[in-house]
Amino acid sequence: MAVRGVRGAVVAAEDRSEAVLSATKELLLAILKANPDLAAEDLASAWFTVSDDIRSVYPARAAREMGWSSVPLMCAQEIPVTGSLPHCIRVLLNWNTEHSQKSIQHVYLGAAASLRPDLEKSK
Repeated sequence: MAVRGVRGAVVAAEDRSEAVLSATKELLLAILKANPDLAAEDLASAWFTVSDDIRSVYPARAAREMGWSSVPLMCAQEIPVTGSLPHCIRVLLNWNTEHSQKSIQHVYLGAAASLRPDLEKSK
């Protein structure tokens, strides 16, 4: 069985715990919907990063609140590139699956869709 990467990103309305957790849950639920075979028990790990203006809460907490209690989770800060999206939350899920990398559906919501315009063209 291969480990496949599932990527996604979303922008929180502001740097408040409620906004960050809500945006992160929205992103994770959208990834689950786009990849219906994905289940928490099949995740090797999840890596969250945030833009340097998010400091109120770890986005991994949203995954814990969704019941991902056995998934190893990690959070980090993105490199503060000039002109990058503010309040941006990114995730990389490492999924143990038989699916091919080409069949994985990555999810970029709202303003974060600008990070991967190539994905819109392929739909």
